[in-house]
Formats: sequence, structure tokens, C-alpha cells
Amino acid sequence: MSKVLHVLLTGGVGSRLWPLSRQSRPKQYLNIFSDSKSLFELAVERNAPLTDQLIVVGNQGNRQLSEASLQKFGIENYIDIVEATPRNTAPAIAFAAFAAQPEDILLVTPADHIIMEGPEYTIAVQKAIELAKQGNVVTFGIQPTRPETGYGYIEFSDHDVISFREKPDTETAQSFLQQGTFLWNSGMFCFKAGVFLEELQKYAPQVYTKSLSAWEEAENSRLETLSSHEILAISVDYAVMEKSEKMKVVPSAFEWSDMGSFEAIYDYLREQGHPVDAFGNMQIGTTKYTAFAGLQNCILVQTEDANLVLAKESSQDVKQIYQELELNNSSLIN
Repeated sequence: MSKVLHVLLTGGVGSRLWPLSRQSRPKQYLNIFSDSKSLFELAVERNAPLTDQLIVVGNQGNRQLSEASLQKFGIENYIDIVEATPRNTAPAIAFAAFAAQPEDILLVTPADHIIMEGPEYTIAVQKAIELAKQGNVVTFGIQPTRPETGYGYIEFSDHDVISFREKPDTETAQSFLQQGTFLWNSGMFCFKAGVFLEELQKYAPQVYTKSLSAWEEAENSRLETLSSHEILAISVDYAVMEKSEKMKVVPSAFEWSDMGSFEAIYDYLREQGHPVDAFGNMQIGTTKYTAFAGLQNCILVQTEDANLVLAKESSQDVKQIYQELELNNSSLIN
């Protein structure tokens, strides 16, 4: 009998959220979002009632963090896939599909997104499962609320995918919003394990072959380094979604954010009642009195070993700071 399996992708550092997010504690494990629960824990909690079992796809660096989070829920019966080296989402999902039965439905979600609770999410997942049972490769599209340039877009009609669009400039994003036929690409998917592997083998045969070889050499779902390095690092969007003729989309009404920038963190925390001053400035990570003189809509982020001050609209630039620290082998990213 087939199952519905929640595939939770836990890779990624969250470099745009430095200095809060580090290699030793990526953003999905930070307890700053809701009732002292991490994004990882919220994702587990949100999807548990809708699925039969959990598959966690992670790495050696975050495995213990995932395990500790799952212990809070008393979850011991899950499949723990540990990658030897990051190869992006297409191989990660392939490993989960190899661990499942061909008729099992995989509900694939990142561990670092925030979704507001409510019936809209349940309705969207149930529709996606229904479409997946018919042999479709399903993605979730979010109704856009602003001309966002940090997300990819899906052009759609009903449940049909017309095209995928890369992150647009401001003018193009405004056009997408006005047309009303574009959705934000959420990075969430649903399909039968066997259908996904068929599509991966068809459109990215080398990725499929190398991933299968690495999986066959794995012990207890622990991938080994040499065979893993032979797999092309590629996103599932490029490998399958943008090529498959079986694509369907579920236009979704639930509130969603990938929490990929301090602008998104600012907006979320402000909605939750986090204090800002009269000029829209916010401090994160400290309760010390902080005065922002002559500044508007700025964010101070403080940790034990680093401070970050940024204008809210410059949130995407934080990744450049992280990359410079990484290039210099700085301990501040560890």
C-alpha cells in the first residue's frame, strides 16, 4: 500500500541571514520565528498530520541538529538520509525517491520556509496529492502580493504550467503582478517517487545514473564522498521541472515566505509584534537599548562575535558579506 511521505530538505546555510545563520547553525534551526520553534520544527509539525512518514535529507553538519529537533516531538520512526557533500535539490530528492516505493507520494518541502497556519495549506496539499496520484509532477505556486524580485515565477492557467521565469527585475515583476497569471515559485513539490525518477532519468540521465550509483554504495542511507562528488550539482527546477511535460501547479492562497533575507525576517517579526522604533528601525539578537540617529527602516543584528547594520531594502547584499568572509576563511561563518 502506498504512503504519503514528507521529504524535508534541510541543506543550505542561509548566507543572507549572516551573522544569525552560520554553518554550525543554519537558519532552519534558529529559534526566533514562532513560539521558540525553529523553521525545521515548524515544517515537521505542519506536515505531520498530512503525511504518513518523514524523510529527512541532510548532511553530516546538520544531522545532530535535526535529530535533536525531532526528539522534541518524540519522532524516532523516520528515514534519515545523510549526504556526503551538497549536490543541490535534484540529487537530494532522488535519494528520497530511491528510499521510497515507486507508488509512494512524496511531498517535498524545504526546512527553512515559514507558512502561516490555516486551512489554505491543508487544501493545497490535498489538491497536490490528488494531482500526484494521477501521475503528475506538481509544484506549489503562491499568489504574489508584491512585485518581488527575489523569487522565481510560474506562469499558469488553472493547474497548467505555461512557463517558469527566473527572478525578474522590478519592472518585470510589476508586470507579472498586474497580469495576474503568475505565481511565486515556492520550491515545494509533490509526485509519485517512481514518476519523479522516470522524469529525472529522461531529462537528466547522468544525474539519475550517478545518484543511483551513489545510493547503491550508501550504507544505512549514509552517502559516501567519492561517488557523491561524481553527481552534478543541479536544482530540481533545472533538471526536471522546467522540462517535464507532466507539470501541474496548485495555485495556493496560504501565506508563505522563504525567509531568505532580513527584509523577510523584519516583515515577519514586525507582524508578530517585535518592536520597531518610530522610524521603522529594528534590532535583532539584543535587548540592549539601541538608538538609530538619522536612520529609517534599518536593522541592527547582533551576535556574540559580530554586528550587522543594514538598510532593510539592502537585505540581498548580505550574501556578498558572507561570500567575502568565506573567501577569507573567516571563522565568523562557522
